[in-house]
Formats: sequence, C-alpha cells, structure tokens
Amino acid sequence: MISRHQPLASVLFAIHVSLALSTTLCLAQDLPRDEQWGQWRGPYANGSAKSSADPPTEWDERANKNIRWKTALPGRGHSSPVVWGDSIFLTAAVPVGDAFKGIPDSAPGSHDNLAVTHKHEFIVLAINRIDGKIAWRTKVHEAIPHEGAHYTASLASASPITNGKHVFAYFGSHGLFCLGMDGRVVWKKDLGRMQTKHGHGEGASPVLDGETLAVNWDHEGRSFVLVMDAASGKEKWHRARNEVTSWASPIVVTQGEQRQLIVSGTSRVRAYDLDSGDIVWECGGLSANIVASPVAADGMVFAASSYDTRAILAIRLKGARGDITGTNQVVWSRRRSTPYVPSPLLYNGSIYYLRHYQGVLSRLTAKTGEEPLGPFRLDGIREAYASPVAANGRIYVVDRGGLTVVISHSDKPALLAANRLDDTFNASPAIVGRELFLRGEKWLFCISEQRD
Repeated sequence: MISRHQPLASVLFAIHVSLALSTTLCLAQDLPRDEQWGQWRGPYANGSAKSSADPPTEWDERANKNIRWKTALPGRGHSSPVVWGDSIFLTAAVPVGDAFKGIPDSAPGSHDNLAVTHKHEFIVLAINRIDGKIAWRTKVHEAIPHEGAHYTASLASASPITNGKHVFAYFGSHGLFCLGMDGRVVWKKDLGRMQTKHGHGEGASPVLDGETLAVNWDHEGRSFVLVMDAASGKEKWHRARNEVTSWASPIVVTQGEQRQLIVSGTSRVRAYDLDSGDIVWECGGLSANIVASPVAADGMVFAASSYDTRAILAIRLKGARGDITGTNQVVWSRRRSTPYVPSPLLYNGSIYYLRHYQGVLSRLTAKTGEEPLGPFRLDGIREAYASPVAANGRIYVVDRGGLTVVISHSDKPALLAANRLDDTFNASPAIVGRELFLRGEKWLFCISEQRD
C-alpha cells in the first residue's frame, strides 16, 4: 500500500489478431456515445472511461507484451487521439519543402520557442483501430506559420472531436475544419490570426454538444468565444471576452433545463448559456496562463490553475447566478499543489490532479475537498503534460519521458504497474473497451491484452 508521501516503487508493425480477440472489439459506428472516446478527456469530458472499459495494466514493447500495434506518425502534433467505432482520429503539422532561415520570434517575452523554418501542411488522419493502418490522410491547409511554439509544444495541439457523423479539426490560426468520416472536407472556417502569450503556441480544443460546436479564442488580441452549428459551420453566437491567452478547452454541462458552456480564463471562469450566449455566472480566483481545463460531475464544476496563483475551485451549479466570487456557491477551494498543464481527473467521487506538471498526485473527495491520504509522490514521473485517465478502478498517469504509472483507485492506493515506451508523450491517452491508445511524438500505440 501507499502511505502519505511514500514513493511509489519504481515503420508500422501488426500483431496477429485472433478471431476471439476481434469479437471483443466494439467497432460498430452506432455504439452509444459513452462507449466511444469522441473528444479529448473522453465521453464524460473528465478523463474517465465507461465502467465496462478494461484496458491492460501492464505492457512491454521489448517483450512484445500487450502491444497490439504501433503506427509511425507524420510530422508533429500533440493532439490527443479520439476514437469512434473502428476509427482513430489525429491531427498533425508536417513541414514541407526546403528549410529557410528561421522567422524571428516577435512575441513580447518570448522564450524557449522553436523557430519557423518550413512551410507546413496541416493534416487530419484516420487510423484503423484493428490493425493500425492509416485509412486516410487529408491535407486541410498549407501555410508558413506566423509564429512557432514552445519547444515542448506543437502546431497541432488542439485535439479533434467527432460525433460519428463528422470529424472537427481545429488548428487555431490555421482554421477550423469539418470533415466527413471518409476524410472529405465538408466546411471550413477562418477565425483570424491568434497571438499567444510569449509565442508559446495554440492548443485549446473545441467542444461539441449535440449539433452545437464551441471554440475558445483567448489570446493577446481580441478574445472571444464562438458557438456554431456543427453541421454547417454557421455562427450561432459570438461573445467578446475580457481575457488574455489561455489554453483551456471548454466543457458543456447541463443544469436543470439549461446547457452551460464553461470556459476557464485568467480573469474569471465563466458559464455561458449555450443557446443564447448570455453569461449565467462567473467566478474569479484563478491564475494567469490557464492551461488546465475544467471538469464537472454531480452538479459541480472544478476549475484549476497553477502559474502565478495556485487554485482549485469547486463550484455548485444549482443557484449559481452572476458573480459568485467569494460566495457559498464555491463549496471548497485549495491553494496548494494544484495543476498547471494536466487537467484534473474526476473518477467515482474523487478528483485527482498533479502538482503543476510534476509527479505528485493529490486525491480529494470531490464533494467536500477533503484529502484523507495524499498527496502521493509517483516515483519515476518527472514532467507530465498528459492529463490522467481512469478505467476499471485504475488511474493511468503518463509522463513526457514515456513512463506510465498505474495505481489503484482504492482506499489506500497501490502501485499496480510502471510501464515505459520509447517515445515522448504530451497527448492525453484514450480508452475504449479493452484498449488504451497512447500518442507519442513518433508513434501511436495500441495497448491491448493479448490472448491465446
């Protein structure tokens, strides 16, 4: 068992897929939404998989243990894989043509950025879930980027999203695209040019609710939130925001009869009526440089930050109206060990989060904010940009160096496994059925139990 502060113990190939294994794969396109992983953070937008999901606990690439396939990926991208039926969707930015002298980085305060030295193709990929082969590859845009990104970031960091009818790929300054499931572009939208803080790059993913698609456009210029009809791309509403750059993806929650679009920002975390665009409530108390996205369950929203201000706020939706800063609508809050890059995980009544982006994990009771046992140091986890995920009583934490630590969701969490892959990981995992999908800088891995 793990006690408080006790360290936890430290190209394409295909593997034959037996008939017995293939019958376990839920690949029908008409499966319920909660059996898919159609968006970043999964069917519930909080990192948890459907209760029936059961991916492996252990894998070993060298021993060929539970690695069904790995697929070489073109270009560079930190977008997380999304899964619908027998298809996995990813985005990437691929340098093309001859290199040229790097474009000077002109963003105020810029540092640690990669210079732009190539024209890039912005592509969307569909990968077959059974064998890992690339089913289609669509170039949606080609341009010389006006700015680069932090050396740990990419020009394709926003994750795609799908409802089984369309795939929506968002490249920020390089456009928003709706594709059919066959890879053909249905519509595209140019939202303008974004200037991110310090030139560190773009990365907020869109959110889809029914036939409504929403985008967070917070940057160093005129920030706004945009809501569109998903099928046509036609604007439903547009609201200016008194915000600077954030990388947080919005979520949609339902409170009573009202759908609310929740967007974290430096000045406020705000809830917009998804139909009208009116602000329902807002709450101050977060930091600059918002990266972690909010999560929600059981009538509560949890918003977090850790840059110049460490904060996590637990907000009760019922009765939330107007400015709720400092009111009892904020059920509890914390001011230490809060997440910066990885977003929190909500799982079976607990909220898990990493300190900043380091290997220290807190587990709180979501309703009360109580922390009976933590925090826990995850031995071997160094820098983690990927958000933790959960399935079948297990928590999966992936660090940039390729280590995945698996711990039990139990009264006294225990180390179940520590697995390493030879790649660099920034994207968050996806879980569907008995499969875990891990997107690295070079490879997409399908982790699945091998059966005789």
